[in-house]
Amino acid sequence: MDFDFTEDQQALRDAVRRFVDKDYSFERRHQIARNGGFDRAAWDALAGLGLTALAVPEAHGGLGFGPVEAMVVMEELGRGLVLEPVAQGALIAPAVLARAPEALQAAWLPRIAGGEALVVLAHQEAKSRYRLNRVAARATDGRITGVKSLVPAGDIADAFIVPARVSGSDDAPEGVALFLVERGAAGVHTRSYSLYDGSRAAELHFDQTAGQRIAGPDEGLRLLELAADIGIAAQAAEAVGVMEKYLAMTVDYLNTRKQFGVAIASFQALRHRVADVKMQLELARSMSYYATLRLGDAPAVRRRALSQAKVQLGQAMRFVGQQCTQMHGGIGVTDEYAGSHYFKRLTVMEMQWGDTLHHLGEVSARMQDTAGVFA
Repeated sequence: MDFDFTEDQQALRDAVRRFVDKDYSFERRHQIARNGGFDRAAWDALAGLGLTALAVPEAHGGLGFGPVEAMVVMEELGRGLVLEPVAQGALIAPAVLARAPEALQAAWLPRIAGGEALVVLAHQEAKSRYRLNRVAARATDGRITGVKSLVPAGDIADAFIVPARVSGSDDAPEGVALFLVERGAAGVHTRSYSLYDGSRAAELHFDQTAGQRIAGPDEGLRLLELAADIGIAAQAAEAVGVMEKYLAMTVDYLNTRKQFGVAIASFQALRHRVADVKMQLELARSMSYYATLRLGDAPAVRRRALSQAKVQLGQAMRFVGQQCTQMHGGIGVTDEYAGSHYFKRLTVMEMQWGDTLHHLGEVSARMQDTAGVFA
């Protein structure tokens, strides 16, 4: 299998890297986090690069790129700890809306491509515990009542993709439909807050709120699972970028910091720890590639592959974050130093889209005739 990137993919990587290095410095990012975790000017700049059009079909004004291009972009955004929800607004929302009725596609996909509309997935609930089939929000005659938690930029987004149950018990595998709900619709109430890593989220309350159906109960859960898998693959790539940059910062610090008159990078114990971190980074990179390449597989194969990737990424994020922070010493946990924010981002990502233990259980449940987790 050829893992080389094409010239177009390399050009895309270079363009995003230039933006991160030039226009999204740590100082700017730190200020965005202090101001609530979302900056409209930064979002407009990302749209100007074409990132909001990345996964939108060409028929609706997008670039029509695939998962590999998305992976390249997310790696570079990870290097800069970009707070704006690119994966949600530019990858997940277009993938879901591309399967909506034509009228909804025509109304929203061109606006998403141009960066004029931010649409995010609002699926998490307090009692779901990462289970996508457990949906307590109810929809009757197209009107939704329920509460969604941890919605990215939920008080700023223009619309939400909302799973709501039209039949069955709260954890039944059938009966979940997907709706598009505009933030300005009657009955929508938002409460915003910042997450540990500085990103912006919100609680959403729906009270008999009108929504437009994207997918009925016969396909709603399958489409929600696809959205989650796209999110996991995007996060895996982002995590690789975060870890790669944090490792580079750590090595630079070890070469600069001196004890007993020599750089501490010369200490054998620290060199061994750096080697262990590098190994975890490369394991994470290989599983990020695996996740991306499996997105086009049949749902059962795709779901297992993405859980496998999340297990490895979860282990790597925790190990790399903890080791790099410890090798920095006290400065590694100060708010003024960029390294602490890379650690915070890795910590939050390990808990998103299902934590490591959840996905280990998912992998185990999907093992049938083999004993090896990655067989």
